[in-house]
Amino acid sequence: IRFYNARILTETMDITEGELWVRGNTICYIGDGEDVSTVCKEPGDVILWDREIDVKRNLLMPGFKNAHTHSAMTFLRSMADDLPLQEWLNEQVFPNEAKLKGEEAYIFAKIAIMEYLTSGITSAFDMYIYPKEVIQACVDCGFRIVQVSGLNNFTSSLEELEEQYVTYNDYHELCSYKLGFHAEYTTDKKLLEGLAGLSEKYHAPVYTHNSETKREVEECRQRYGKSPTQLFEEMGLYRYGGGYHCIWFDDEDIDIFAKRNLSVITNPASNLKLASGIAPLKKMQEAGINLAIGTDGPASNNCLDMFREMFLVTGLAKLREHDAAVMDANDVLYMATTGGAKAMGLSDCDCLAVGKKADLILMNLMQPNMQPEHDILKNLVYSGSKENVRMTMIDGKILYEDGQFFMDEDPLDVYRQTAKIIERMEA
Repeated sequence: IRFYNARILTETMDITEGELWVRGNTICYIGDGEDVSTVCKEPGDVILWDREIDVKRNLLMPGFKNAHTHSAMTFLRSMADDLPLQEWLNEQVFPNEAKLKGEEAYIFAKIAIMEYLTSGITSAFDMYIYPKEVIQACVDCGFRIVQVSGLNNFTSSLEELEEQYVTYNDYHELCSYKLGFHAEYTTDKKLLEGLAGLSEKYHAPVYTHNSETKREVEECRQRYGKSPTQLFEEMGLYRYGGGYHCIWFDDEDIDIFAKRNLSVITNPASNLKLASGIAPLKKMQEAGINLAIGTDGPASNNCLDMFREMFLVTGLAKLREHDAAVMDANDVLYMATTGGAKAMGLSDCDCLAVGKKADLILMNLMQPNMQPEHDILKNLVYSGSKENVRMTMIDGKILYEDGQFFMDEDPLDVYRQTAKIIERMEA
């Protein structure tokens, strides 16, 4: 596939003009279209294009990485609202999840995948109680997924977690699997110790919901005399991994993340809706911590939209610090793309460069919200929206273009199936 007459966001976060070629699932050329010796290596070589796309000076850029989500929780969208986190979990989420079947989680994950595609999201870092079904939905749709365990006292086990880790890291090129657990307050110390052992065995990172609410941190200090981050560090859980939310961090927590080279994945819309707080991103950034962005799940957000998240990341950081210069838009765009890829272990699709996987999006700049073009990257963060996503390509395949999905199933059939499931659950 040849993209020409394009503006291209490069790995240095600069915009160049020219062509980008995709062979199979890989970017094989970026340039002006004249020097193609790296592709046509022998005299007389001829390229037979499957498709040539005139980008019309719109923008090709790496796809967004949704670095924390719970895809199948679309079944709870607008069902579990207007409650603080603990009540939201115990009174709405857990009771309704008990009614959900694995094969139904597969269907609801497809709803999320379609929404990701419309938002230019090309991969998701997903945690859910039905990992097998969510992974299969992603693979069937052609969507890239990094699945993380949600181990806790009520679901799964160390043995099951290890089996999934081994199985799904050798399952499909679109799938990988990370060690993890739900949270300190749902996982006892014995399980955490066992998980630390698995982390050491595989030299693997561990991810979890961390310091999402003030109450969570206070109760952890009552139990152990230290914050969740300090507890996990003491137990050996953070030799290789990272964390989600990380709102109620003190200086010692930030130092641990910086020392261990961990990633913080912030989820501003969900944290606002649940009144959990605003993460100290300025301090984290100054400490050199890799920052990434997640939407969190569609039960707590309820929208899987990276444009809204990017605006909230920069806007809330400015408000928190009373400093309009904090969290420059270019830094936020990096968080949503390359920073997310780093947090997820996706080094082969973190930017647009020759040899990288073709996970990219085509942004329509010829829309009123993107004009005038004083600064295209700032336009993306401060005024961009889903309406600007013209195409989403994953692993060299176009899955969404000009409002149309190219997946394994008709979207209308998915909507009908989900409606029947909701009718059963509410009966």
